[in-house]
Amino acid sequence: MISRIDLRGEALPEGSALRDLLPRAEFDVEAALEKVRPICEDVRHHGAAAVIDYGERFDGVRVPGLRVPAEAITRALDELDPAVRAALEESIRRARLVHREQRRTTHTTQVVPGGTVTEKWIPVERVGLYVPGGRAVYPSSVVMNVVPAQEAGVEGVALASPPQKEFGGLPHPTILAACALLGVDEVYAAGGAQAIAMFAYGTEGPEGCAPVNLVTGPGNIYVAAAKRLLKGRIGIDAEAGPTEIAILADSTADPVHVAADLISQAEHDPMAASVLVTDSEELAEATEAELKTQVAASKHVDDRIVPALAGRQSAIVLVRDLADGLTVVDAYGAEHLEIQTRDAAAVADRVRNAGAVFVGPWAPVSLGDYCAGSNHVLPTGGCACHSSGLSVQSFLRGVHIVDYTRDALADVAHHVVTLAEAEDLPAHGAAIKARFGWKVPESK
Repeated sequence: MISRIDLRGEALPEGSALRDLLPRAEFDVEAALEKVRPICEDVRHHGAAAVIDYGERFDGVRVPGLRVPAEAITRALDELDPAVRAALEESIRRARLVHREQRRTTHTTQVVPGGTVTEKWIPVERVGLYVPGGRAVYPSSVVMNVVPAQEAGVEGVALASPPQKEFGGLPHPTILAACALLGVDEVYAAGGAQAIAMFAYGTEGPEGCAPVNLVTGPGNIYVAAAKRLLKGRIGIDAEAGPTEIAILADSTADPVHVAADLISQAEHDPMAASVLVTDSEELAEATEAELKTQVAASKHVDDRIVPALAGRQSAIVLVRDLADGLTVVDAYGAEHLEIQTRDAAAVADRVRNAGAVFVGPWAPVSLGDYCAGSNHVLPTGGCACHSSGLSVQSFLRGVHIVDYTRDALADVAHHVVTLAEAEDLPAHGAAIKARFGWKVPESK
């Protein structure tokens, strides 16, 4: 059901050589670009009509309009299962606690007497949040996108999720109910690359979508390709690839927990990655046995779980010791990394590359997906070595405000002129000289 990779040789390879040995899903965004390019161009030139046409083609339903009526959002909340509402409210409460602490404050540094640089944090004016709606329903992704945007102070929040045939062309009602709980009333029944293009170019009419500055949220390969294509016209959070979990475990780990957590990630998608890194062959064998037992009792077995676990992106990786295990998980750079070892907190503190780290047996990834307070929109495909998950910071721009007096400029003018001439940019130096009658003041 799941393959093994044995890295218990004399020494681990380094850098890309090690990364090439590790399991990873094939995710060719470049190839998908050519498929989404005409879609995006069509939306650019034909607006809402093109988005509606593509919704009929890809989602199997033709909507009368893209903007979800306010009464549909209200009705979705009124009809929401009370238990689901309570769970979403608690998820929102915890996410707000964590993300509120991420707010940035304006800070002024006095560089010299009379010379200051202030860093001011300004929220993006308008964002488009994408919530997928394919194999599963993700109201939790509404929470994870909306809360940091709101806590950052973003004024304009628009959300898009694919139209659902079984709900008359509206996004899933649980998605709409989550929007209602968060006070988001600008919601569009649009999915895929056409939704990203709608955010980038806008659509016409009183119910149209004004262009946004930034698009965030996960999606399939066509959403990722549209983000890549339109980056520059819009800012993006990341090109999300297939979801993934890595578990670093030793002989103290419970194979029941390990197997359950591997399966929990595999049920997302047949391309989902589930990776166990361990120095215990006994744990590897026990986990394989548990996988057989637990998979047999699971839902979504044939269409998601088994293809994911059996795919090239999933494996049990055997290492010599915990130090090698840490090297492997850092090379892998997992979206979600669980540490199930002795002294798990100390081991977790040594991790360098992961979207989010889950410490010990009582902090599974499922907790982070919903109610830990952390954000579950995280870097995939090894991008955790250079990128972070979604946060308040994602929606803020740091602007430097430079304020110098005449004396403060005079004190450094000769250095500025010297560097300008060293770079063969004499007009830069001239801009300084002009302020002092074309004679550079001597340094005090």
